Amino acid sequence: MKVANEKTENCQTFLTIEMEPDEVEESLEKSYRRLAKKANIPGFRKGKAPRAVLERYVGKEGLLEDALNSLLPEAYEKALKEQDIEPFARPQIEIAQTDPVIFKVAVPLTPVIKLGDYQHIRVAPEPVEVSEDDVGATIEQLRHQRATWEPVERPVGFNDLVTLDVESSIEDKPFVNQKGVQYQVIQELPLPAPGFAEKLVGMGRDEEKEFKIQVPAGYPKDELAGKEPYFKVKVSEIKQEKLPGLNDEFAKEVSPDFKSLDSLREKVSTNLKLRAEEKAKIDFEERVIEAVASAAELEFPPVLIEIETDRLINQQLRRWQVGDLEEYLSRVKKTEEELRKELQPIATKRVTQSLILGRIAEEEKIEAGDAEINAEIENMAKDAGQDKKDELNKYLDTPQARSSIEQVLITRKTVERLVEIAKGPNISTQKIEKGAEK
Repeated sequence: MKVANEKTENCQTFLTIEMEPDEVEESLEKSYRRLAKKANIPGFRKGKAPRAVLERYVGKEGLLEDALNSLLPEAYEKALKEQDIEPFARPQIEIAQTDPVIFKVAVPLTPVIKLGDYQHIRVAPEPVEVSEDDVGATIEQLRHQRATWEPVERPVGFNDLVTLDVESSIEDKPFVNQKGVQYQVIQELPLPAPGFAEKLVGMGRDEEKEFKIQVPAGYPKDELAGKEPYFKVKVSEIKQEKLPGLNDEFAKEVSPDFKSLDSLREKVSTNLKLRAEEKAKIDFEERVIEAVASAAELEFPPVLIEIETDRLINQQLRRWQVGDLEEYLSRVKKTEEELRKELQPIATKRVTQSLILGRIAEEEKIEAGDAEINAEIENMAKDAGQDKKDELNKYLDTPQARSSIEQVLITRKTVERLVEIAKGPNISTQKIEKGAEK
């Protein structure tokens, strides 16, 4: 085996590895023995077919592919030892040619991270405010949730709830066809097509109407974009919303715990403030991390972006509850290349922040002990049903899960430390720009 170290750049070392003929032949022989034991070749017992017969059965390319699948990882490990290289992540291996066998390897190296003066980073928290308008808007939502609908004898208006018979088509193909469907006439509602709700306004009970809607070419839904769906509708019932009174009885209807409208307002105000404070906390942490990241310099192998992009895609598949990437791409109307390009900035930001937080954890000697990990496992299992609790506890107590939880705790504590630094002394009375010295 001959190994040539071509160059090192972008935190990667590029190797060219050429295999000796006898090494390739040895690997081919091993593959032959392995495949012969599995192959059902007429006229031969398993493992007894000559190699020439097996090659005709699986093809020379198939035998070589199997041999290389075993040979390349072994050769890669030997090359790393020979070159004294410590890889940081999985390599990118490309077979350059097969006669002789030569393959190219991009070996990811440890990222180079130069932290800025994060000890002097200062970020001012934004004030948390909950206005009376916010409280009033939330109470209005509660009123709408408990509203009743009453039939009216007048033309349809916006926000009414109507019962419809709908027949429709697009380019002579059926589109929406339903009888007795309920539809709330909300202005600018894009369903079933943009402008549909507006066409209903002014119609009377038992009135029929036919119309077409011209959908813009740039409309997000492909089945509608640039087309002119035809609709025939009949209104059979019109109802208007009747909101409950804004009084003590309404408060009691929301919950028996509320004895008056004032107590409901107080609780709504408290809940809104808690949510606002939690959001402000998350936003502040993000601003602190961004300030620390902007003061740092780092270089890392591009494969880390690919790995993080893969992770983001898998998260999307789980969120959409789809079985494979092809199905997901079909739903979102994108190619894999478009999706990866779209996710790349997010992946880059995540990798950058993760590497910086990891280095700061080292600098600050931040750790998570067994007691903390056990407490976190207990919290995670607390909300699980009893039937799943034992199974979850068993999984969370594995070395892999404990290591993952440990990393989460270290990251959390690192962010807490940075927040403490960023607030600095007397941060409430002075606003110090990020990066300024004490």
